[in-house]
Amino acid sequence: MVFSLPRSYSVNLEQIRLEIRALQAQLVEWRRTIHQKPELAFQEHLTAEFITQKLQEWGIESQTEIAQTGIVATIKSNDPGKVLAIRADMDALPIQEANEVTYRSQHPGKMHACGHDGHVAIALGTAYYLTQHRQDFSGTVKIIFQPAEEGPGGAKPMIEAGVLKNPDVDAIIGLHLWNNLPLGTVGVRSGALMAAVECFRCTIFGKGGHGAMPDQTIDSIVVSAQIVNALQTIVARNINPIDSAVVTVGELHAGTALNVIADTARLSGTVRYFNPALEQKIQLRIEEIIAGVCQSHGAKYELDYWQLYPPVINDATMAELVRSVATKVVETPLGVVPECQTMGGEDMSFFLKEVPGCYFFVGAANPEKGLAYPHHHPRFDFDETALAMGVEMFVRCVEQFLSLN
Repeated sequence: MVFSLPRSYSVNLEQIRLEIRALQAQLVEWRRTIHQKPELAFQEHLTAEFITQKLQEWGIESQTEIAQTGIVATIKSNDPGKVLAIRADMDALPIQEANEVTYRSQHPGKMHACGHDGHVAIALGTAYYLTQHRQDFSGTVKIIFQPAEEGPGGAKPMIEAGVLKNPDVDAIIGLHLWNNLPLGTVGVRSGALMAAVECFRCTIFGKGGHGAMPDQTIDSIVVSAQIVNALQTIVARNINPIDSAVVTVGELHAGTALNVIADTARLSGTVRYFNPALEQKIQLRIEEIIAGVCQSHGAKYELDYWQLYPPVINDATMAELVRSVATKVVETPLGVVPECQTMGGEDMSFFLKEVPGCYFFVGAANPEKGLAYPHHHPRFDFDETALAMGVEMFVRCVEQFLSLN
């Protein structure tokens, strides 16, 4: 769904409790500290050290070095009850930051260009607040600081390390600061929110030769071009029109000279879909098309295909809980946005396959301040007012799920 973003933004801070509003300056400071020292997947040592230091200062029980750099903080109330997990990813991207801000990245070629620095700050703010208000809920909150969301994925190894056990997690929530939605909105829906992520690389083996004598060759570029076109028929003709899917070829490399027919060509791409029933179907069809085109030309091929993340599927009950909380936190004209799907992927999906949960978006764009660049852009940044909103959302979800009644 495409939104026409309003020109001006306002957030009704009256909806955010005073003690959380009082944390805003700290949230900004924590976020900017993390932003200045971005770290790539499974290298988040400085970030983990910063998180651990804060948890120790507040007397919060934690486990460190889970799946290399992951952390789990455990906050128990004064009364027994269910267990709710909160997940925050903490890795950065291999991007050179172009923002001219005081808190810009100090690590060349690395940048928090997707909001994970904000996610960590929100999770820390939530942890701090909950430790001061254990009387407001019953049960336990486990806050999972996860490495490597951007790839190859830290959720699965954290699950394998037992982060959803001892005590066993009953449900999980997580949020993503989202520059595709304006500040003051929350995007939440049941069912599929984000797409599965699958990838492929293929090498076409032809027979090279002189550009003026094509009859003596098997042109790998011609073969590849036909494959690229044919792959687009998968979504158009093999997928139910009610379903959404994407097959994108993002790379095609071949040739060394303008008068030489290339003997090999290499192409790679990504596959996205929401419906779990499509797992393996697109993969099978891709190989059938590549094999068929190659056979018709006398070429050969090698195909490497792998599944990165499954789709993010929200539990209906948990999504309704988040939605009901959001109606109390946001009051802009758009307010709670139900149709907020994206073909982007997220390894939060692995947690949601294990326990019921909900992943949701917190709008963070503010074009009026120049804060509307897309995720993974070298000028990505967000309106930091969204940090307090994120804490308010998490805290209210905890209180509602772990209600004392």
